[in-house]
Amino acid sequence: MRAVIFANGVFGQPQHIRSLLRPEDYIIAADGGARYCLSLGLHPRLVLGDFDSLEPQSLERLRSAGVMLRRYPPAKDETDLELALSAALQAGADEALILGALGGRWDMTLGNILLLAHPDFRTVRITLVDGPQEIFLLPEGRPAKIRGAAGDTVSLLPLGGDARGVTTCGLQYPLQNGVLRFGAARGVSNVLLRSPAQVLVQSGLVVCIIIHRTPTEALP
Repeated sequence: MRAVIFANGVFGQPQHIRSLLRPEDYIIAADGGARYCLSLGLHPRLVLGDFDSLEPQSLERLRSAGVMLRRYPPAKDETDLELALSAALQAGADEALILGALGGRWDMTLGNILLLAHPDFRTVRITLVDGPQEIFLLPEGRPAKIRGAAGDTVSLLPLGGDARGVTTCGLQYPLQNGVLRFGAARGVSNVLLRSPAQVLVQSGLVVCIIIHRTPTEALP
């Protein structure tokens, strides 16, 4: 089951969102992300957070539509998006598409990206989408496919330490059992030659960022 989570960040190309959705998606809104759902005429299954970013009128619209509301205190250890991912996991999701996770606040943006490496969410395939950009964590020890169109930009960035045994196929600048050092920029701005390309990381956490030339190339 796929969960689609609307976060409270910036939506660069909201007209693209509908093309990403499937009828069977389990839609969750993290606090102010519910405003994006309402603007698209969508009723999420669940809205959660401390509701500091939702106006009373929006809350009433959601309540009247029968949407489940789950309020948390403002003083909490988790962000609203982290709570939304936990709720998706509890609902049985094995895949999560997150929209609006990036934006003007660098602390929230970095925190949202680092949720990809959260040990509690390793059983969920998480993808952050922002317009033509996709961000996801590569699996460790098994090949991952990189899909898009020739000419798309692909960056591989290690988290929390060096990534070793990195082998790529179908990218302009290949690696063969290479090392991506934590903090170094070697993996930035590679180019997709054909789809699907393939990346194998033997050990380490690596975030893959694909910048598609057009948003329609994302998530085929």
